[in-house]
Amino acid sequence: MSQTKVEAPFVANNANFRNLIINGDMKIAQRATSATGIGTANGVYPTVDRMIIEVGNTAGRLTMTQEDVTDLPGFTKATKLACTTADTSIASNEFLMLGHRFEGQNLQHIKKGTSSAEKLTVSFYVKGNASATYTCELRDQDNTRYNNIEFSVTTDWTRVVLTFDGDTTGTLDNDNANSFKCNLFLHGGSDFSGGTHTNNVWHTTSNQRLSDSQSSFFDSTSRTFFVTGWQMEVGDTATDFEHLPHDVQLQRCQRYYFLQADTKYDGGNGMLGTGTCYDTDALYWPCFLPTQMRTAPSLDASTGTNYFISFSNNTSDQFNAPTIWISSPTVAWCYSDSSTTSVVKGHSAMMALNNASAKIAWSAEL
Repeated sequence: MSQTKVEAPFVANNANFRNLIINGDMKIAQRATSATGIGTANGVYPTVDRMIIEVGNTAGRLTMTQEDVTDLPGFTKATKLACTTADTSIASNEFLMLGHRFEGQNLQHIKKGTSSAEKLTVSFYVKGNASATYTCELRDQDNTRYNNIEFSVTTDWTRVVLTFDGDTTGTLDNDNANSFKCNLFLHGGSDFSGGTHTNNVWHTTSNQRLSDSQSSFFDSTSRTFFVTGWQMEVGDTATDFEHLPHDVQLQRCQRYYFLQADTKYDGGNGMLGTGTCYDTDALYWPCFLPTQMRTAPSLDASTGTNYFISFSNNTSDQFNAPTIWISSPTVAWCYSDSSTTSVVKGHSAMMALNNASAKIAWSAEL
């Protein structure tokens, strides 16, 4: 008896993890829920995980917060930007973007740079203090290619849906580096708007990324911008926002940043681990990371007088800061500074936070 195999069609938008943006519902904020004075440094993650601020050459400053949401059913958190210092004299090279960066190995299925390149649909919910026109940008970081589409903001929550054509030029590197960006362009000078802008066209000309109708987030200290439900998916249709369980979303964020201990979770007494008194003035201890990080992480620890404490040999020693010894994507080692003078070589020790401002975290951000 013959049998015909029937295969169901593959529908990308029905697949799990169809949202390529991590933490698009803005629920995870390991670093902080509020950060002020943003605008002096480019490429920083001040608050909400995976939401990067790219800014340059402006006197404008802003506050970024993880905001509670009560007026948008299905969502409880949003990222809020609030202008605190205006900049109405816009130099040609000024810019401000809220963005998300992608590893190239996570986007191979969009087939970029081939004749089968997939369309991408980006959707998000936005509102502000007043009407505005901003620009959503897809940027191929490996090949310096752009595609930009304008969108409108009002004082009420609205869902923006933008479909970008597939790009048949420029393949993405198949690795764990920063290959692709999705940016919300909120402020830019003539270096970005001096050319002829056309929506939904892949190009390489930087001054065609914004149009003359682009608003400036820094035009007034009254300016605010809220965003949540940020989704990027394969295809030309926006599906409902993909809500993931909190623990799953946290683990995805921890690939890039892992908050091991701080007062936010531990009340100022978070345990850092158990280690060895390698010598009379040095303690070494491991941190086993909860998930494999993107690359060997760097140490992000607070520094201050007696911020940390060790317990060994029936006594305790306070010390100012841990120092990274070695790290890999799965485990990292720290050692204490030389202020731990009471330890006994060969003994074991426990390390903990000792100050309300102390924290220790690990970063492998793009």
